[in-house]
Amino acid sequence: MVRTPLTPLERERGRHLGLLLRQARGERSMAEVAAAAGISAETLRKIETGRAPTPAFFTVAALAGALGLALDQVAARCAEITEVPEEEAPAAA
Repeated sequence: MVRTPLTPLERERGRHLGLLLRQARGERSMAEVAAAAGISAETLRKIETGRAPTPAFFTVAALAGALGLALDQVAARCAEITEVPEEEAPAAA
């Protein structure tokens, strides 16, 4: 099965999700939060840096729970992203 490439907007929303989770993590270590969510620290690192812009629903739900975030608020914050910043938008042909 071939996966359809992500759009720039999907990548930007993933970057925003990573930033949101990183901010919520605060001073807690990546390993501590990952263990509380039942995922690997490498998976959390990829999500926080935007290298995994579309994590599975249950991964996001577990992270939200481990960080004390309401899942509906996480979704709403990511849905606020409706355009890609100009410096990251693909050049018009």
